[in-house]
Amino acid sequence: MTEGHESRHQGDDLRGAARRELKPAPATGVHRDPGARVASATSATADGPEHTTVPFAYDGILLSGFGGPEGQDDVLPFLRNVTRGRGIPDERLEEVAHHYRHFNGVSPINDQNRRLLAALTGALQEAGLDLPVYWGNRNWSPYLDEALQEAAADGARNLLAIPTSAYSSYSSCRQYREDWADALEASGLQDELRIDKVRQFFSHPGFIAPFVEGLESAVREAVSAGNDRGSIEVLFATHSIPTLDAELSGASLFGDAYGGGYAAQHLAAAREIIARVDPDLAWQLVYQSRSGPPSQPWLEPDINDAIEALTDRTAVIIVPLGFVSDHMEVMWDLDEEATETAQNRGLWVTRTPTPGVHPAFVGALVDLVQERLEGRPVGQRKNTTSIGPWFDVCRPGCCENRRLGFKPAIAGLVP
Repeated sequence: MTEGHESRHQGDDLRGAARRELKPAPATGVHRDPGARVASATSATADGPEHTTVPFAYDGILLSGFGGPEGQDDVLPFLRNVTRGRGIPDERLEEVAHHYRHFNGVSPINDQNRRLLAALTGALQEAGLDLPVYWGNRNWSPYLDEALQEAAADGARNLLAIPTSAYSSYSSCRQYREDWADALEASGLQDELRIDKVRQFFSHPGFIAPFVEGLESAVREAVSAGNDRGSIEVLFATHSIPTLDAELSGASLFGDAYGGGYAAQHLAAAREIIARVDPDLAWQLVYQSRSGPPSQPWLEPDINDAIEALTDRTAVIIVPLGFVSDHMEVMWDLDEEATETAQNRGLWVTRTPTPGVHPAFVGALVDLVQERLEGRPVGQRKNTTSIGPWFDVCRPGCCENRRLGFKPAIAGLVP
């Protein structure tokens, strides 16, 4: 590994250098070997197993983030990337931009991912795994195609991708798979690189542990502030999504259940956390960051509405269950708006940490890599909720976005 390559892995990326504003263009197709059911897949997953038990020697990890602006001049170009194809004028984007401008145009998400990149690289080395980690974003520099070009230049041919999202939905899974397809085509590496992905990790004990720790601490703090445990409401918060998208999440395994697999996975994680902390705590799953036209149904209740509806409560603990790290939806929608709503109601309120670079979470990511290197049988995989372990290869139609139409994607069975 060259000195420059090592430096890039430690997060010394393009900050301060000239940035490309546009993300890769949408792919027009995907690479599929003869007989393969999964596009751009390794031999371990090309025939589309739910869980692969084939040991496979990956030669790199693709850490995949959402991306975020790192200055005022980045904000609108970044939001254009996020909303590309929807025809949203800049005037409407500015309605969202003020959230970023409140923090000087800087989202914390890139620095969060720099820290995760360094922590994951170190943890892999400590586990005896000589695997470089390449970091690319979907919507801002460093982009995914830049990460793929770096990996290919290093001689990598088979990558295992880790999205920085734990759940099934269009925006938290399928869209990553589409953007990997876009990046492969944009970089001209469709015939050279193969990309598999780790399973959704909402049920991994290393993902659950930081939330348990955070909630235990918050309950102690609330009680020390004079609140009875019976007067505390725990709000597990996650990003709202359109109800149609939710119904199509999770490979349609949950029938007519409200919120589909997306809600079911969050509820399973929340129940596990509550069971470990205090089964008698009052809690609910709430949603935040709704966008889109008022006529389009999104998952409810909104966290602010849920707080307004509380009775016989003196304290609110917000658990950002839908998020791996702090970013704008956490800092603005929870730390600013929801906190203000609670304070206006006279409620004691706190927000627990996201997993970030908690050792248990970083260890979980290493374990997800190890189970694929080993071809670990599903019954031996770490899982701590009532559902899971989730699939290695996304199932047909899982997390489809019918509003935006079909787009090429990898790491799953079509469509």
